[in-house]
Formats: sequence, C-alpha cells, structure tokens
Amino acid sequence: MKHEIDATKIAAYLTNERLNKYSSDSETHVDESDYADTGLTDNQNRLLYLIDLHTTKAQDREGSDRWMRKQALSVLIYEGIISGIFDYDYAPQSALIENRRVWVNISQEGQSDIELLREEELINALLVSSKAYKPVVLYRVSDKGKDTLAQMAMIEKETVNAFAHKPDSRELLKSSWDGEYFWLESSSGYKRRSTTTDTEDVSYVSSAYIPQCLRYGGRPTLSNAHRAQESGQAGIDNIRDNDLEENITLNSVSMIVAEYIPFGANQLVQLNNNVGSTERVQGGYISNIIDGDSSGTALELSPELTSVEILDYTQTNHINFEAEIRFREDPGVVQVETFGVSLNAEGTCFYGMQVEAVMNRIKDNISLDHLSRILVDVQQDSSSIVDSVISQYQRELLDLVFIGDASNRNKINLIIANEITPHLTAGEYMDKGEYENEFKQVIGDSKAAYDITEQDSLIFGSQGLLVCGPNARNYEPLLLAYLQFTTLDLFLQNFFSRMWILNDDLANSNVVMDDIEFDPLALGRSRQRLCTLSKEIILLNQVVGYLVEALEMMEIPPEPPEQAGRSLYQRLEISGMRDQLVRRVIDVKKNLEASQQNLDLLRDRVDVESQNKTVQMSLELEKNTKQLCALQATNGDAVRSLKVLQTIFAGMVAFDVLDRITGEWTVIDTAWMSDFVDSVIREHMLVWFAVSIVTWGIAAFLVSRRMLILNWRSRGITTISVTLNRKIDASKLRELIVEKEKTTEERLYGSKKEIVKVTYEEPLAVEWGGATPFVTLEYDNQNCILLEMTVQYNRRDARKDSVLTADELKQKVMHEFENKGILVNDDDHSKHALAIEKRRSFVSAEYKTVKFQEPPKAP
Repeated sequence: MKHEIDATKIAAYLTNERLNKYSSDSETHVDESDYADTGLTDNQNRLLYLIDLHTTKAQDREGSDRWMRKQALSVLIYEGIISGIFDYDYAPQSALIENRRVWVNISQEGQSDIELLREEELINALLVSSKAYKPVVLYRVSDKGKDTLAQMAMIEKETVNAFAHKPDSRELLKSSWDGEYFWLESSSGYKRRSTTTDTEDVSYVSSAYIPQCLRYGGRPTLSNAHRAQESGQAGIDNIRDNDLEENITLNSVSMIVAEYIPFGANQLVQLNNNVGSTERVQGGYISNIIDGDSSGTALELSPELTSVEILDYTQTNHINFEAEIRFREDPGVVQVETFGVSLNAEGTCFYGMQVEAVMNRIKDNISLDHLSRILVDVQQDSSSIVDSVISQYQRELLDLVFIGDASNRNKINLIIANEITPHLTAGEYMDKGEYENEFKQVIGDSKAAYDITEQDSLIFGSQGLLVCGPNARNYEPLLLAYLQFTTLDLFLQNFFSRMWILNDDLANSNVVMDDIEFDPLALGRSRQRLCTLSKEIILLNQVVGYLVEALEMMEIPPEPPEQAGRSLYQRLEISGMRDQLVRRVIDVKKNLEASQQNLDLLRDRVDVESQNKTVQMSLELEKNTKQLCALQATNGDAVRSLKVLQTIFAGMVAFDVLDRITGEWTVIDTAWMSDFVDSVIREHMLVWFAVSIVTWGIAAFLVSRRMLILNWRSRGITTISVTLNRKIDASKLRELIVEKEKTTEERLYGSKKEIVKVTYEEPLAVEWGGATPFVTLEYDNQNCILLEMTVQYNRRDARKDSVLTADELKQKVMHEFENKGILVNDDDHSKHALAIEKRRSFVSAEYKTVKFQEPPKAP
C-alpha cells in the first residue's frame, strides 16, 4: 500500500534548520515542485535512499566499493517501521547470525520491495560466504538507482536522514551485533539498542493436537475449547505495530512443529523411564535441572515447570504425551499453552497444537500475523519440553551440532486449516505481493503453491508448508511422512555446516602449533585442542550412525488410490527425498573420515613438536650439567687456594705488626725495656718465636671472624622465581631497564624468537627496606613474551623492622610492571578458539548492564 506523505509528521523529524526550509509562519508548507514521479512507492523511494546512504561506488580502480549487508538493512527497516518511516508489517523469523540462531523481527514487505528494486536494476546484489559458510547477501545502489534518486523529493530524503542519522547531526547510524543484541551506533560513540530481537507475544488458548495416524491407543487429547474466552476477556498483546494488515485469515487451525533428534531404542527406553511411562501413576512435572544433591532432603527450583500426561507408548518405538506449559508471561498476556508431543525411535519429534482462540477470535478468522508470533512460542517452548525428557547424552549431541545453541535450533512448521480467506487458486497466492508476503511470515520464503483439489491448496516454504481446505486433515499421513524426511534434511544442513566449522578448527590448530617453538604454553593448548576435537569427531561419527539408522527405519508410504492423494504424493516427492538423504549421509561420512585424518596429522605434529622440546631440553640440561661440573672443579681449587692464602695472609699481617714494633725505633732501645729484652728474649731464643705465633693466631682469628660475618650475611638471600609467560610491551620494558643499574645481559637469537636474559639492581635501597634486590628477567624480545622473573633479596642487609617477605617482593615488582604498562592484557587466544569454546565463553560471560537510549517514538 502506498504511503501518503503527512507534512506534519515529517516536520517532527526535521531540525530547526530544515524546518526553516519547508515551513514559514509556524505552518508547514510542502512545495509540490519538490516531488517528481520516480515510478516507485514512497516506501520504495525511502528504502532506495536508505541503501544509498550506506553504500558507495569506487571512483577508480584504486578505490573500493562499500556494500550493505542484508541483515543490517533488515534491522534498519524494522527500526524505520516502529519510527513511522516505512508503512510495512513485520513478523519474527529465525535467522542465523554468527553461528547463533536468533529470532529477529523482519518485514516481508520490505524484503519484497528489495527484490522489486533488484528486478528494476535499481540496486545490485553481491553474494559472499560467511565464516559459518552461510551465504551473505549485500546490496549497493546502481547507476540507474542514482538517477532515480536524483528525481526523489528532497523532503523525502530529509525524512530518511532524520531517522538514519544521530539526532541533530550528520553522523550515520550503523547496525552492529554484540552477540546478544543489535545496536545502532555512530562514529562519535552514540549508540542505542535495537528492539528487533525482542519478540512479541499475543494472548491465545490452545489444545494438544496429535494426528490420529501417530496414535496407538490410549485416551484422546483433552480440549481447552471451554477456556477460549480467556484470551479475549483478559488477554492483551505487546505488538509494537498497531496497524497490522491482515490479508489472509485461517479457520480451525492446527500447527505441527517437527524436528529430528538423534534417537535409538535404548534412548527411547530411557525416555519412557524419565517421564514415568511404566509407573502406576504416569507423568507429572518435568524439568531439565540436574539434582546435585540427590541424597538430600529438599530441592528448590523455579515454579516455571511443564506438566506431562502420558497418552500411549511402546517401550522401544514411540511415546505420545500431552505437555502443559506453565511459563511466566508478560503482564496482561494470557497463554493457555498445551502441546501434543509425539517422539519416535527414528528421531522424528512432532509438537502439535490446536488453536482454540487468539485474542478475541475464537477458532476462526485467525490472522497469519498472530500465528507467526504463536509459532515463536511453539518453537522455543518445544525445545524446553523435549530437552527436559531426553538424556544428557542427546543434549550433548545437539549442543555439538548447534554449537552450544541447541535451545534455539530451527524446526519445520506444518499448518493445517479447514478454510482460508480469501480462497484463491495457488497461482493467485504467488503474487509476489501482499498474499505471498503473508505466507512468508509463517513458512519462510515461498517456493511453490499447488492446487490439490478445487478446494484444497498446498503452499511450500523454506521453513515449512501450509495445507488448507476442507479435506486437509485427510492428508495428514502423507504430510507427516514428508515431515520425517524434511526434518532429517534440515538436521543434515546444520550438521554439514558444523563439519565446515570443524575443519576451520582443525586449520586454526595448525596456526596454534606454529607458536610452540617460542610460546611455552602453546604445546599445552595444542594438546587440549586435540582432545576436544577428537571428542567432537567421535560424537559426530555417532550422530552419523543415528542418521543411517533413521533412514533405514523411515518408510516411504504407498501412493494413495484417490486422485487428490496421488496429486499430493507427486508434489511431495517423498521417495526422491529419501534417495537424496542417503547420498548426503554417505557424503558427510567421507567428510568425517577426512577430518579424522587431519586430526591424526595434527596429533603427529604435536608428537614431533613435543619430541623436539624434549630433545632441546635434554641438550640444555646436558650443557648445564657440564658447566656445573666444570664450575664445581674450579670452585674446589679456589676454595683450597683461598684457605692457604688466608693462612699466609694472617701470618704476614702478624709479622708486619711485629716489624712495626721492632723497626728503627722500638721499645727495645729504651732503658726500661732493654733489661727485659736482654734477660728474657735474647737469653731465651724461643720466646720471640712464641710471641710471633700468638700474634699470628690473634690476627687469623680476627680475619676468620670477619669472613664468618660476611658469609652469614651472604646466606640471608630470599630468591623468588615466577613463571609468567605473559604478553608484554617490549619497548616499555626496555625503558624500565634503562632506568635501573643493569649488571648483566645475555641474548640468544633464534629463527622465531630472541631470548633476552637481563639482570638489574634496584637503585633505591630505602624503598626495599634498606637492601637493594637484584631482578633477573627472561623474555622473548621478538614475540613480546615475558617468560620468567627471578628476584634475589638479602634480608640480612635490610633493616629488621622493614624486611620484605617473598610475597611482598613479588607484589612490589609486579605492581611496578603494571604501573609502567609493561604487562598487557592481549594474551587472548580467542581468535583461534574452537567454535564450541567461543559459544561457551559467551554463555558463561557475566551479563553487562548497558544503559541505552530508547528508540525514537513515531511522529
């Protein structure tokens, strides 16, 4: 529908400067000359101009083109809808964003206009591949589109400018993804969170629904039709778009969401035991909470539980049960949500729901806009239900295939309705316009539509199919057989993407192993990666085994005898799908074998690197041992020589003292001493010798005492060694060493590393308790890694009241490194982290509360 320009609404967006251009005397006036007929609707004009703001074309070969991603454009279109810029509807749709599946509000009308602009060659499209090996579409305005924009009214451009830029500026707002939300950011740092990932709720009442072809006895499912009034009397919705266009409605709607989960006979037996199928009183409340204290008295958990009632089961083949969801909803939203769940041994899981009422509409006249939001609940809650009953082993397989995001895995939708309004032919529904856009909200991009009979229609989509007509439920056996193979097809698509991510992890492991030569921690990281990758390949091989078993168990139904059934059978092409799936499973087995061979090569490389490390260590140890032996021999000679020299030196000192006494002037020449000398020393020849020996002994004692004191002090050394292996700023470290009193420096040059070992003395003894420590640093100057730090501190030289302990020494040195900015926090190996590790780190990270500005209100 073409959007009429309202000048008063546009004026609310324009700045004072722009208002002066289009208004006078407080009355907004729009000059008709500003308009030109571009041949497009107002929505298409604004959409084309929005794309032009974010794209450029290179002026020469040295320049570069700038393209706009489809996902970012979808976010801006949604923001434009809630701001009143675009007159589109939107609905939640599952999208894969950086290996994570997220529900995003997407406008199918906006996507249809993008396709029209492509068909008119007003924009160009570029197809590339993402890191998850998924196609990424980008857009850029063509030369023809530039000519069209030249004819566009200036006031239309100003309207888009006010929305697409930071308020009161010309800074363009760009979309960014932080792993949880989309943000609109400007170059100056302004940002506000987009609500495109905030799914909306509607009030509804549903009953459990399991097709009769899946039942094997037991009681029928219970109906909540008597509660249909609840959604209309007290229920509301929180849809932000108050002007939903309802072009198609359905009567008596049943929905089935299907998926494949690796199952087996033993898993199904365990599941029956988990839900109490074999007990006297079956069913009850279920939860996927792990009881960590099963021997304790009580367990506290959230009241948001699921009630299960068993309908029928066989020990190793299937189980059917009702599940009532009792989750907390937004205030005012009433949801009576009951599922019919059918789990089968081949792995196909069906979650059925009969829609009794949506808002104030009971049974009939159900809007596809409302159904799209109900399907979000069904897809999310069905994951919670089945995750509560399957085994931990199966949850691990799902987390592996979906990279830790199994709770948001995509499923196939089947919508069955007794009547559709308006009732048209299949070709009329595929109008590339309002009807087709409505179908896209619930079954994804439409592929084809067929008339089974004059009253019954079948519409295929990328995310499911819709069957409507008075005889639609007669086709349930064929439709469910088709779903068996399509769910397996969808699972194989995710499995194949996971294979490519596994190969990326194997390739990144080679990069990690390149660091083993110079990074001391790289060898440990490599071994840990190999263990994780080996476990992943083992589990993926087991998943392939379940896929092979499932294909063997899935049977192709016979062709129905009636004409309508044969027509549907031919359209579904079930037999052809099975053959394709068999070939694809064989293909992924070959890929897994190749991955296993790559893993074996990596393991061999790690063994070689480990042996090289061992040989290098042995050589270093042998070298050090020889040096120690030589040093020990030298020290022995030096000790013996020192003892001899010490003795001789003491005698020389003693004799020098005596020589001083008996020099040219001595006391012997005095009268009072001469008699003593003549009578004692000269008359007895050994007396002087004895005096000399005693003097020698006294001198030797004093020298030995002094050496003992010095040795005692030298043994009061506190030595701490810290292995750091941390990234550093080598330039700042060199600046620190220049400030110190460097004593020794050694360098060892290698092909990929430059090991520097430097020792320096702290210059200020007062800061260290009166004794200056010696600090030895060993670091890789080429790769900027601080390997080891050694501190030697003589506590006996320090003041007794200021002696530093080993912990205080370490803290003081590390604190100095941090203050100088030497240690950097860039020791992050997440760039080469495994895919599953990246997802776990995101999930386990603490949620950071970010204050953001509210989106602008619609004018």
